[in-house]
Amino acid sequence: MRPPKRAASPLPPLGLLGIGARGPEDVVVDGGGRVLTGTDDGRILRITLPAPGGAARVEEIARTGGRPLGLDVMADGRLLVCDAERGLLRIAPESAGPPEVLAASVAGRPLRFCSNAAAAADGTVYFSVSSRRYGLAHWQADIVEHSGTGQLLRLRPGGTPEVLLDGLHFANGVVLSADESYVAVAETGAYRLTRLWLTGPRAGRHDTLVGDLPGFPDNLSRSAAGTIWTALAAPRQPPLEWLHRTPAGVRRRAGAAATRLRPPPLRGVRVLGIDSAGRVLHDLGRGRARFRMATSVCEHRGRLILGSLVERAIAVCDLPSPAPPTP
Repeated sequence: MRPPKRAASPLPPLGLLGIGARGPEDVVVDGGGRVLTGTDDGRILRITLPAPGGAARVEEIARTGGRPLGLDVMADGRLLVCDAERGLLRIAPESAGPPEVLAASVAGRPLRFCSNAAAAADGTVYFSVSSRRYGLAHWQADIVEHSGTGQLLRLRPGGTPEVLLDGLHFANGVVLSADESYVAVAETGAYRLTRLWLTGPRAGRHDTLVGDLPGFPDNLSRSAAGTIWTALAAPRQPPLEWLHRTPAGVRRRAGAAATRLRPPPLRGVRVLGIDSAGRVLHDLGRGRARFRMATSVCEHRGRLILGSLVERAIAVCDLPSPAPPTP
């Protein structure tokens, strides 16, 4: 399914909550309504959102020893952490113990770039590896080179990681549908969310949940009502789409140049909310926001909470009423 070619509706003004650290790349909400995020100094932070006129409370609950990215709260309250350097971890927020390493390799190869995860009701974990060629420090090279080495993996309780989908273009956010009939993964480099059916007559087959997105989809989350949210980390760029049609050698050289130059992210935010069939319910944007490179969004009690790979704050805004679903 393709979203309509139209401008985003205005995103309400963003309130920024400083967290004293850089890069709250993913944001999730725990059972107590507190925001959890990981930052580039290896910490996991828990943020109590303020009442009107108050200040946020920020506390450190763990250190991973690497670079935490995607998070998911399990049914028992423990926290899944995709660490770009250490692999798939699990943390008990109220424990002083070190993170438990659930998976550091697959088929004998280290997990170079573990990105995002979602836990099923039975404890099965679905998680993504963005690239088998590059690590986080060279993510721009993978996007430019269009390596197609991302993966979607599954870890059953007591088992070992298994590859469900391979050859993905920068596999990123992961989310389960509300009834767990499918798992969706964001292919950032292909502007789409890919769906793998887990149950029913199509089990084991994959298709596109929503494609031809107006930007690069990053982390995924699901609201209590079943809406799937994604933040678009940047708008589509025609020169990059042209590069993706050039020979591999040209793309590799361009990717190396992108890593050296590291162009700054654009100011502006755009987020999408879709239903379980891939129809767009929300398309919200703000072109001159005081927030750059929104990489995650989650919905909680009538508000949206946003994270970023580069900011030293999370952003919060009210959630507008949804538009009629696009056909």
